[in-house]
Amino acid sequence: MSTNHIKNNFNNSKYWNWNGFKICWSVKGEDNEIPIIFLHGFGASRKHWRNNLDYFAKRNYASYSMDLIGFGDSDQPGIREIGRLDNEIWCNQVKDFIAQVIRPKKSGKVILIGNSLGALVALTCAVSYEEQIATVIASPIPDQIQGKKKKIANNQLLKIFKDRFINIFFIFFPLEIILFLITKLGVIRLGLNAAYYKKDNIDSELIDLVTKPALRKTAARSLRAMCIGMSSRSEKLQASYLFKKLSASKKVPFLLVWGDKDNFIPLFLGKKIANFHRWVKLKIVSNSGHCIHDEDPSIFNRISYKWIRDLKTF
Repeated sequence: MSTNHIKNNFNNSKYWNWNGFKICWSVKGEDNEIPIIFLHGFGASRKHWRNNLDYFAKRNYASYSMDLIGFGDSDQPGIREIGRLDNEIWCNQVKDFIAQVIRPKKSGKVILIGNSLGALVALTCAVSYEEQIATVIASPIPDQIQGKKKKIANNQLLKIFKDRFINIFFIFFPLEIILFLITKLGVIRLGLNAAYYKKDNIDSELIDLVTKPALRKTAARSLRAMCIGMSSRSEKLQASYLFKKLSASKKVPFLLVWGDKDNFIPLFLGKKIANFHRWVKLKIVSNSGHCIHDEDPSIFNRISYKWIRDLKTF
């Protein structure tokens, strides 16, 4: 992958003011008929879709990729500015992006394609914004799934204590030092080696697009807001609850694309989702890891395109 290829895909980067925060986004094939929003995973950015946007743009899809707040070139607010960062906040960002950026030009339903954290955000949007979402392609879902709800006494005091403990812990936890060490000691490359089954795909551009946002002065404060937000989010923001809500209507076709060599989120979790929710389609990709869209883009693009093409929605 050449640097010029990355620049060509994202040289039309734009900025959108969302609730006073600067959000960076890009689009390929903006005049095309059907809108797709590509949502990146934790630690990544819109540029992680470097091998996917052109494919869909050439097939009449307006291919949008956006840096979720806290990532990439978007603003990185801390707890003082935003309070917390979780999949509800990111979902609201996506919903407003559809309303304010896409809707003035296109009225059709929107396709959401997400990797890891982006997949969880897409799932959240499908539940709260289902009339606007044509389908979700999630690769994979980074959350625990429970079949039958455990009977646990509702102890509000315990929840309050837990949330306060999480807040205090992450406020005093030296994330600034940890993040500095991660970026300087080659930990990012180690993480990518764990995420990618095919190591040859870990090129300098990939390392750069993950490392640069983490080196920004505001990165640690934003990471703190994420740790607090994701650790203390309510049950209604967790995948088990979201899938149950989506199952009630089955209005949003849902495809899971899972690598059988995913070391971060094992395949058995994908099989568990498909077993509990039979309307969810699971596609397994052999010899691929956590980021199939970048590790095996031709396979991922082909699977996703076939799924979208065969939908009755369009």
